[in-house]
Amino acid sequence: MSLTTVILNILLPPLAVFLNHGFGSAFLISILLTALAWLPGIIHAFIVNG
Repeated sequence: MSLTTVILNILLPPLAVFLNHGFGSAFLISILLTALAWLPGIIHAFIVNG
């Protein structure tokens, strides 16, 4: 995992997921989790971009 991916995972989790996986279910889940609470969005981004 590159440094830019780590930074994006923390600052903008949906963008990091979108750049690595495109528009799909992982991206939509990331948006939902980030909107509900920031920390679950970050955790999801790290797991998906693993």
